[in-house]
Amino acid sequence: MTKQYFDLFEDVYVPGRWHLDEPVDQRGQKLGTWLFRRGEPAYVEGRIRIPIYVPGRPLDFSFVAGATIPVVHARVAAVFAELAPGDVQLIPVEVEGESEPYVLLNITRIVKCIDDEASDEVRYYKPEHEQPERLGQYRSVIGMRIDPTKVGDAQVFRTLGWKVAIVVSEDIKQALERMGATGAKFKEVTGPSTISSEERTRNRKIRELLETAATAREAAWRTLGSLDKDVVMPIAMSGSWPGQRQLWSVVRREAGRTLLVTHGLSDPFIERLEPSVGFGLELALEVDAAVKDISKGWPLLLLDRVADEVAEHEHVRESVKAGLFSMEVSGKGMPKSLVTEEGRVAVLLGVESRALPSHFSTPYGEVKLVTVKALLPSELAYLLEHGAEGQAELARRFVESGEEYLSRLRRKPVA
Repeated sequence: MTKQYFDLFEDVYVPGRWHLDEPVDQRGQKLGTWLFRRGEPAYVEGRIRIPIYVPGRPLDFSFVAGATIPVVHARVAAVFAELAPGDVQLIPVEVEGESEPYVLLNITRIVKCIDDEASDEVRYYKPEHEQPERLGQYRSVIGMRIDPTKVGDAQVFRTLGWKVAIVVSEDIKQALERMGATGAKFKEVTGPSTISSEERTRNRKIRELLETAATAREAAWRTLGSLDKDVVMPIAMSGSWPGQRQLWSVVRREAGRTLLVTHGLSDPFIERLEPSVGFGLELALEVDAAVKDISKGWPLLLLDRVADEVAEHEHVRESVKAGLFSMEVSGKGMPKSLVTEEGRVAVLLGVESRALPSHFSTPYGEVKLVTVKALLPSELAYLLEHGAEGQAELARRFVESGEEYLSRLRRKPVA
């Protein structure tokens, strides 16, 4: 009888669950998640600590932020120690605020077993992706299926070429289910595909449309600076965005500046299954600092809130396309220098720039690049008093001061 194997991943829908941050050493320095994704033992001097990113209900099985690196309760670690002693390295860790024992589960076994033909779809890095070091490697594996005859005696392993996946045997799955391990979910990766040929064709068409658009955008972003290697940061699935995916890109610019851009407002509308530029625009917010942890900084938080307004309201999109447009969003979690007495933050969209293009081309058409400028409270007050004329005057003063579209926390107001 053919053995069954399962993709092991975390249940992100557990109500009120915690979210773990990246592991740090005893000095508080981030260790780098790559250390635990190589499929080999890792050696770190001193005790490893796991900070809490979002407080909440502790889970028996969790991934650290941004990586498929499991942090598990000691009772879960005991299952792996018993059933897969040769496939894992169990590293005791201290989880912030927890007295219970936890372990970082480092999978040290890699198996070449992905079945390209049986999987729903696999995509590879090509020359146009401009990452020659990855040429021919997996770019994505959708609906992964493995060949169980190639697994051998492995009980838990990462798949060669696609190390984000963690595969476990049926024995481990059943043991974790019997003990009621919270946070762990399973999806079978053996047997025939679960989707029909019609669904496969439709999904392939969607991915081709989205990838063509994304590749064109990435080419545009690279003309503006150094694109982060992890080009796209998936934040969430969003039905209001054309491709139903809410994505961002990060460009490192001259003088240590960081440019954040939306990476999906110009996706084709996937429900229509036809080429388009979606909303026909992307948003850009630049700050005068080398932001290291984008996911926790105020620039992404602000751009996220502005993008939500643009994606959800047609009248906002049309106004943005027509020229200058100002709006207010929630100031929760934002720097105090930007927040008004009412707890809001204002932005001015569409300030012209000599450093950024106003449009860029894609195979599906032209896309407008709209700048997002964070305003100081006194500048918002000026806008509210002077209306559309105030928008034009503020934009003129920003250009005159040399600031243009740049968002800065420490600057003199122009109004």
